[in-house]
Amino acid sequence: MDENILKYLEDVRLACLDVEQFFVNYPNRFDVFSNDRLMIRAVERSVEIMGEAINRILKREPDFSLPNARAIVQTRNRVIHSYEKVENEFLWGLVKRHIPELKKDVERILSEYEERYNSENNTDSDCQ
Repeated sequence: MDENILKYLEDVRLACLDVEQFFVNYPNRFDVFSNDRLMIRAVERSVEIMGEAINRILKREPDFSLPNARAIVQTRNRVIHSYEKVENEFLWGLVKRHIPELKKDVERILSEYEERYNSENNTDSDCQ
């Protein structure tokens, strides 16, 4: 796997972790979130980073196997280019459902890569 793709995947993972951390000790209530402009902006920025990183991955490897990759890029585009139409309910849905799933998918891909890399390196060292 291309080193740049690994870096972009790590950027996505870190942005997902950021969102997760934003909500530690935060009330699990949409009404609180929808009135918290700072939190809304933080989520929007994280979504922008996730979408841009995935967009860069797809430019390098158009058939990259990440569930919903194109939808994530479209979400990023929506947040950036149609920001006035992004509803707080939409962002809340990302926080509660989609970002945790994206984090799992990215962590799975990174883990699979790590396993392959370690396996290849162990095989190489066995041959010496």
